[in-house]
Amino acid sequence: MTRIVVDAMGSDNYPTPDVEGAVMAAREYGVEITLVGDESKIKPILDSAGGATLPIQIVHAPEMLTMHDKGDDLVMKARHKDAKNSMAVGYDLVKNGEADVFVTAGNTGAAMVTALFRLGRIRGVDRPALAPPFPTANGYCIILDIGANPDCKAENLLQFGIMGSVFAERVRGVKNPRVGLISNGEEAGKGSELVKAAYPLLAGAKLNFIGNVEGKEIFNGSTDVAVTDGFTGNVLLKSTEAVAKLITEKIRETIKNGNLATKFGGMLVRPALGVIRKMLDPSEEGAAPLLGVNGLVFIAHGRSDALAIKSAVRVAKGAVEAKVLDALKSAIEESLKK
Repeated sequence: MTRIVVDAMGSDNYPTPDVEGAVMAAREYGVEITLVGDESKIKPILDSAGGATLPIQIVHAPEMLTMHDKGDDLVMKARHKDAKNSMAVGYDLVKNGEADVFVTAGNTGAAMVTALFRLGRIRGVDRPALAPPFPTANGYCIILDIGANPDCKAENLLQFGIMGSVFAERVRGVKNPRVGLISNGEEAGKGSELVKAAYPLLAGAKLNFIGNVEGKEIFNGSTDVAVTDGFTGNVLLKSTEAVAKLITEKIRETIKNGNLATKFGGMLVRPALGVIRKMLDPSEEGAAPLLGVNGLVFIAHGRSDALAIKSAVRVAKGAVEAKVLDALKSAIEESLKK
């Protein structure tokens, strides 16, 4: 049975969605879950959600990391061997072989820093990358990095391409994933100095590299994995979320304020809009993998509800069963032989 650690103190509204989502996942996916956090806050919610008869245990962690933990203070809380925050305790369970994967909706920066100190990196990976799936015209595209590394070197983008390709194939089920390099033009000579330096590295790797891709190629489904630095990726992520929200709200507003014919038409298209809304809903995917650390880690949005946590557990379970960590290590090891 897959063993999953859920940070019960992660989400903005902790611990209710974290615990309720874990209960839903344990009931539906047949996984063993360890909730890490303040037991006095977790247990009442676990009991009221019907978790007493499920394979769920609590590991008490009296402290937590938040968005206010930064700099030296964060480093100390992340690396201290006797740290009692929920992230550190959860990562240690994975490191010690007591769990297979860690899921959190906590602060992304804190999750990454703590992972680096508690789990370390995969040999050959300089920087881990956050790699969520973006909806496209014919499925999804893995984009990495979307914020863990604002500044990157060409070698980092090569590693992102390798890791993204492995994840897309193993977890998303994409055969021979097409890997593209995000740029402002399709020609090989286009792009920033970083893009120009990364292009030959990706072209020379054992990847299905299709060259530079512009934003439109990402969303029309022309690529399965898109590689970029964390600054560009984060801007793309936030812009995409904002545009999707704007469009859906404007459609809803237009129908609500329209004439009788418009409102009737709105009723007819409501099922189709529901499908689109579901495709754009981040809770359907739940969490993004942090690729490159020496352990399986999934980071969900701070605004995650119970459904998002449940979905995060589902994706995490899939990564464990697909042996993604072993595949990542093998792929990076192969790249070091060149």
